Amino acid sequence: MAVLDKIFKGALEMRASDVHIIPGEPFMVRHMGKLVRLKSKILTPENTVRLVEELLSQEQRDTLTRARQLDFAYELEGVGRFRGSAMLHNNGMSGIFRIIPPQIPTLAQLGLPEVACKALDNHQGIILVTGATGHGKTTTLAAMVDYINSRRSHHILTVEDPIEFIHPFKKGVVNQRQLGKNTLSYSNALKGALRQDPDVIIIGELRDLDTISLAISASETGHLVIGTLSTSNAAKTVDRIIDSFPPGEQNQIRAMLSESLKAVITQRLIPATDGKTMQLALEILIGNLSVANLIRDNKTYQIHSTMQMGKKLGMRLMDDSIVELLEAGKISLPSALANIDNKSMLKRFLPAEAEEGSEDAK
Repeated sequence: MAVLDKIFKGALEMRASDVHIIPGEPFMVRHMGKLVRLKSKILTPENTVRLVEELLSQEQRDTLTRARQLDFAYELEGVGRFRGSAMLHNNGMSGIFRIIPPQIPTLAQLGLPEVACKALDNHQGIILVTGATGHGKTTTLAAMVDYINSRRSHHILTVEDPIEFIHPFKKGVVNQRQLGKNTLSYSNALKGALRQDPDVIIIGELRDLDTISLAISASETGHLVIGTLSTSNAAKTVDRIIDSFPPGEQNQIRAMLSESLKAVITQRLIPATDGKTMQLALEILIGNLSVANLIRDNKTYQIHSTMQMGKKLGMRLMDDSIVELLEAGKISLPSALANIDNKSMLKRFLPAEAEEGSEDAK
């Protein structure tokens, strides 16, 4: 048994999301969004090298030595899977491990509304799951795959870095490819995917121009493409995609994206009032004729107001979602204030003296 196995088990019991192994520090975990130092000995550079390499194959060790960093998956039988990221730096080697839940959650368990399921019923187009690192995008992607896999006899092809959740065959067939191990790059896998008869293509990250271009092309040729981006709202997501292309190609991309975009789901995890879990705040953009026209006409700055008017269609803004969580008592006022953009929306929740103070400040 690897030394880290005990740490992983303890982190799971704590409901931590990540484990950090850093020279000069004790073992640390991320719990409720904050790093917590465990009661353990200070790790030396030699300790961290030994702890990380104990989990690696010889091929992975060679890659880490050559590339100075390595992303990999580690499975602890009977406990769960972990996404590891090892890196060399000025103080030695560190390893950070994301804890992957043992069971694939459903979309309902994650807190995604019915409109997200309806978006997945499209047979072609592109769906984007966005948000900052560590806010559950990969888990949502896995739940989406499981939703389709449980309902339709489709060929689902995933490209991941690394493979996190393992999908069994249900009504559909799921083929999972890992970057570095099963394919050279996202773009390389996507070029091959178009000749592998997929119905649904899952892309772990739209990280470069080639990948984005191939994803949009695939979404136009009869495939449902689902991918992630580290953007903070729907309008910025659309802009990020378009701005990835040279100026001379952007008009064409606007036209293509306007026709293929089915939904943008932006996620943010906020500490819950129970002090043990995280609550999911959501922004949802549904691709319809109004949104398509805004994208095509380069008026993405109007997407925000279109989403405000599209609540009956299932659209919602992040700030509205945060207020709903606060009203339901699921998150605290300080947490809401820390995450909301338009703080005036929380004015009615503030104590009278706080409101007076803010007025005086003006």
